[in-house]
Amino acid sequence: MNNVTKKWVLLKVSSAILVPLMCWFIINFVGIFDKDYADVLGFFSTKSSKILFSLFLILAFFFSALTISEIFEDYIQDEKIKNVANKLLNIFAIIIPLITIMGIFNLTV
Repeated sequence: MNNVTKKWVLLKVSSAILVPLMCWFIINFVGIFDKDYADVLGFFSTKSSKILFSLFLILAFFFSALTISEIFEDYIQDEKIKNVANKLLNIFAIIIPLITIMGIFNLTV
């Protein structure tokens, strides 16, 4: 399987997994939207919420990185700039969710 086919399959699989996670997040976000800090903290303190939200973040950033890299492939002609942009995109797609997940797992009630 070549690189383009792998990216296409990964995009489709990650989007299929991301849809139910987005539904879960939207439903829960509506539920805690107008709550106070203690209720929001209580929501993110449960193990299931931490795991599902972490999975949601990882898949969302993975999906967005794949999508943006396709845009780079289409619109940036210079290979050196394209490679640097893709590397920076992948670094940020790893660092930002990692910092967020570490913060969520360090929450205390």
